[in-house]
Amino acid sequence: MSEKSDVGKGARTGLPIMRRKPIDDIEPEAGTGLQRTLGLRQLTAIGIGGIIGAGIFSLAGAVANETAGPAVVISFLIAGIASAAAAFSYAEFAGLIPKAGSAYTYGYVVLGEFAAWFIGWDLLLEYTAIVAVVAIGISGYFNDLLGFLGIQLPPWMLGAPGTEAGDAPEGTYVVNLFAVLLCLLIAFVLNQGIKGAARFETLLVYLKVAIVLLVIVVGFFYVDAGNYNPFTPFGLTGAFTGAATVFFAVFGYDAMSTAAEESKDSQKHMPKAIIYSLAVSMVLYVLACLVLTGMVNYKDIDGEAAFSSAFADVGLPWLGAIIAGGAILGILTVLFTFLMGASRVGYAMSRDGLLPPWFSKTHAVNKSPTRITWVLGIASAIIAGFLPIGAAAELTNIGILLAFVVVCVAVIVLRYRRPDLPRSFRLPGMPVVPIIGVVFSIWLITFLAPETWLRFAAWFVIGLIVYAFYGYRRSKLANR
Repeated sequence: MSEKSDVGKGARTGLPIMRRKPIDDIEPEAGTGLQRTLGLRQLTAIGIGGIIGAGIFSLAGAVANETAGPAVVISFLIAGIASAAAAFSYAEFAGLIPKAGSAYTYGYVVLGEFAAWFIGWDLLLEYTAIVAVVAIGISGYFNDLLGFLGIQLPPWMLGAPGTEAGDAPEGTYVVNLFAVLLCLLIAFVLNQGIKGAARFETLLVYLKVAIVLLVIVVGFFYVDAGNYNPFTPFGLTGAFTGAATVFFAVFGYDAMSTAAEESKDSQKHMPKAIIYSLAVSMVLYVLACLVLTGMVNYKDIDGEAAFSSAFADVGLPWLGAIIAGGAILGILTVLFTFLMGASRVGYAMSRDGLLPPWFSKTHAVNKSPTRITWVLGIASAIIAGFLPIGAAAELTNIGILLAFVVVCVAVIVLRYRRPDLPRSFRLPGMPVVPIIGVVFSIWLITFLAPETWLRFAAWFVIGLIVYAFYGYRRSKLANR
């Protein structure tokens, strides 16, 4: 079979695990597909919802205080440039392959079945763990808010076993009940159908953006230029180290791209939504960081609740309370985006035969993949309820970076393998831009703790067993 026909009509290479999914054969079976209801506005909102979250409400302050000082702005710009390199790669694929699964599907088409399984299996864990981590974080905000209102809940329901909090004796905490309920609530909302769920997400995104704009506009009048001196108290090294930390606050479009089959015109709208969501988020990040470090000296920034405490310091505690409440609601959008992403990756893997077909059954009316959504929602609830936030966070990060590497490599391979394919968006600067995405992602991987690698290796071994005894033989390409 010629190389030109490989991608369009199917490809079998020397090793069965290298068989590639043909682009023209990724459509769902009649009557079992997802419902196309999302327009450009909803897709962009989902992308912004996944990007802007704890990064702007807490991470920016922590990096400014501990790592970069006012140069946290540079940290976000560096991270944004690196993320944009991957975003352009995602945008080209989204315009070419408007199917569910995102990095999993792109890898299946270009690099083969094993590469697709590898990244899909890993994203199932990463996205689910992100949902759990964010739910734990919101739970902490919620508990603090209740305490501010004078409401005291039983300690056993406020944290997972092993959670450290003040002088609480060992055995005080049993389960983080609010985080559990939050994960289940998001699963319930997603299972009502993507159209209604996207409306819920869009409303919260509008609220979140309004809160950030409020911070920027009001905070501008309290900026003291003297707080910018010195601008790089930790040197440029601190700014680059900060970039490695805040990078995890500038992705989210990757999870949004998993909803390609639920877009009304995916080839036209998905590339725009990826770029728009990252661009809007980066502008808000940079302006908010400039205001924060201008209002408060970097040494005095509260690393956990930076903006609410900053406004309290300038005599506006009521505005700080509004920001704290808005942060809780705004961060909910991150849960929505990543649980949706996890469920769509699982749905695509099941439809391809790599997971049991039970997982890809959709609801008869709203066409949502309800089974896989509930499974992953319950899994995230278990992680959130019974693991401390540090242990849960160690399950994240590596899979996202590996997905970026796969997509950036795949877009280069496919551009040279099939330059004739119709692309509604072509990333600029080929191959330099995707190479930047690969290099930066690999560089960030080197910052991850050894425990992260061990957990990743354990999950990968489990995945190998599942693939060897099920996916390898049940794959639809294997049985063609």
